Amino acid sequence: MPLSRQHMRPFGDVISIAAARDIVHASAIPLSRLERVSLYDAPDRVIASDIMATRDVPPFARAAMDGYAVRAGDTRDASRARPATLRLVETIYTGQVPTKPLGPGDCSEIATGAPLPAGADAVVMVEETASEPEGLVTILSSVRPSQHVGPQGADIRAGQVVLRRGDLLTAGRIGSIAALGQAEVDVFAKPRVAILSTGNEIVPPGRPLAPGQIYDVNRYTLAAVIADNGGVPVPYGTAHDTLTEITSALDGCLAEDCVVISGGSSVGERDLIVDVVAERGEVRFHGIAVKPGKPTLFGLIGGKPVFGMSGYPTSCLVNAYVLVVPLLRALANLPPYVPRRVSLPLASRVASAPGRHQFLTVRITDSQAVPVFKASGDITSMSQADGYVEIPAAVESVDKGEIVEVTLF
Repeated sequence: MPLSRQHMRPFGDVISIAAARDIVHASAIPLSRLERVSLYDAPDRVIASDIMATRDVPPFARAAMDGYAVRAGDTRDASRARPATLRLVETIYTGQVPTKPLGPGDCSEIATGAPLPAGADAVVMVEETASEPEGLVTILSSVRPSQHVGPQGADIRAGQVVLRRGDLLTAGRIGSIAALGQAEVDVFAKPRVAILSTGNEIVPPGRPLAPGQIYDVNRYTLAAVIADNGGVPVPYGTAHDTLTEITSALDGCLAEDCVVISGGSSVGERDLIVDVVAERGEVRFHGIAVKPGKPTLFGLIGGKPVFGMSGYPTSCLVNAYVLVVPLLRALANLPPYVPRRVSLPLASRVASAPGRHQFLTVRITDSQAVPVFKASGDITSMSQADGYVEIPAAVESVDKGEIVEVTLF
């Protein structure tokens, strides 16, 4: 059946931002696809299976200080007033295997991190010793068993579960994998997100503008948000405002895990995204009671999430933070994004659109939240902003000096 304008859904049935968030959240199915990556490429990835230690770390008892490996009993009464004298039998450096076990009255000079020789159970710090001629060492203080010794397996025991499936790989966790001798790790694949710009007037940066044309901003802002939140941005070519081009372009985008389309999501004669998504799958909502970003669309095609975002840069980017980021992080098996927030007085009074939840972009200046929102089409509303303030739909204005909560970008 050919597409026609009768499939359009006007904004008479806009939903709340809370309802939109719930619908998007319910559609977020984490990816099960795996890949194996080098530890160099593992930061901020998510482990796909438990990691169990196959060996002790450290694999041997080692000196925790530079000094002398001893039998603790040989130093029992040693002090500066009554030192003990031991025979030096060997010097042990890191990476060297001891060759001579300690018998009664013996000691070995040892470097921090070097393996303890057989028979030794403690280390006397070099500061508490003095060298004597003819291979003797004076011990100036006593030590107890295990003092200044790092036991075998003190860090990790063989058989211990070191990391769990779903753990986010931080620097410390990557270090623990390296300590086990692994150079690679299985992680969940990053979701690939198709970015499709639509519109006859859109031109990629780097080309000259003809009359009536504008540069494509959203392709780059969306790519940055996607890359920052565990996804792989996959830019597709710009589709002109025809059903044929948009349908063909969207079909190509469905090779990826998620699709974000900018432009064409409103209700004008050439705003065709809702028709194409409805024909291919299911439109879950079209129109949110928010400012900016009312024309936002969300649907599913073959189970894959598809966003239709306003072509206006501020509208597109705000809703990318609010709706795309939570879904993307869920697909990537990442922990939910927890934004940083600060409470500040509003620098000037602002009015809010009745019945619409407003995201007011602000800059922090002199410990105040200064409104910088101009219009949905002005990217400086975002580039000059440090964050945004949410004004509920039931609130028509916020007075100067009122304390507001700023969600930081």
